[in-house]
Amino acid sequence: MEQPIRHHAYEMKQAVLNERIRDLMHAAGNPPEAKFLTEMIVTALKMGEDEMERGDIKMINTAMKELRYALKVFYPYANTNKVAIFGSARTPRDHPDYKQAREFARIIVKEGWMVITGAASGIMRAGNEGAGRANSFGVNIKLPFEQNANPEIFGDPKLINFKYFFTRKLIFVASSEATVLCPGGFGTHDEGFETLTLVQTGKAAPRPIICMDPPGSRYWSSWRNFLETQLVTRGMIDPDDIGLIHFTHNPQDAVNVIKAFYRNFHSQRYIGHRLILRIKKPLIAKKLQTLNRRYADILTKGKIRQFMKPFAEEENEKDTFHLARLAMYFNRHKYARLKAMIDEINEE
Repeated sequence: MEQPIRHHAYEMKQAVLNERIRDLMHAAGNPPEAKFLTEMIVTALKMGEDEMERGDIKMINTAMKELRYALKVFYPYANTNKVAIFGSARTPRDHPDYKQAREFARIIVKEGWMVITGAASGIMRAGNEGAGRANSFGVNIKLPFEQNANPEIFGDPKLINFKYFFTRKLIFVASSEATVLCPGGFGTHDEGFETLTLVQTGKAAPRPIICMDPPGSRYWSSWRNFLETQLVTRGMIDPDDIGLIHFTHNPQDAVNVIKAFYRNFHSQRYIGHRLILRIKKPLIAKKLQTLNRRYADILTKGKIRQFMKPFAEEENEKDTFHLARLAMYFNRHKYARLKAMIDEINEE
């Protein structure tokens, strides 16, 4: 008879320490998700056992504190969609790039969204200016040059300062539902490729990723040419992966693309081996048949099935109970095709 798999508890070797950690959790009122909080304490103690270098411990400590504080700031706005805007900190206020970013932010806020920028000058100031202080977040990086918070967000409680780029980049993606890239330098391309990589590999949910520059500009078209002539031609990315990006010269078009992506699609999660897409409006039978015919290549088995009630595993996500669900055995590989399918779901 096959024996069940046993999972070892993540705890200290000394029983007395485990007991004291449990006592500490009890004294703290056994907060929600106590299991993971307990594991965090265990991790801290294990670092002491491992005799890690002081610098490494300081890095982990700072990163944890930065993430905790940032998530605390974003939490009250969890039910409001947000777009991350990236671009050069060196763009003058009278430049067409600046004016376009400001206009995009102004329009998207009218649609009920908020914006997140890097809080510095240039395109970042344009985003905060167009959105207005009440609808802006700033995630600033501490640098010895050119990165003081801009006047549009300076002093606002939604301004967060980071020591590390990696924690800052994580918050940009984790706290937003869309990404807009304006012309910029290394940092802009770093954020753009980071987002593309996360979406292409399934480490982040599908989202609108938009490259926007003014009419007549060849900034993003030149970059797109590089992607197609070098990455696609050499087989380093799939041709479909270009479809993860929308290129535009029009702020209103960028807003329309973002709105369209969430017209019916709401969110996703995995339950076991199945991908669950939550949608606002159920699909008619004919539409579901069409999806099964066109996207059979992204399934490992079975068909796309529709459910009208939440799964038991979603019991802690009550704000999604009213949504319909599409469940499928996704191959976890063709994410550009998955995005294309979501685009079709939004046409309903």
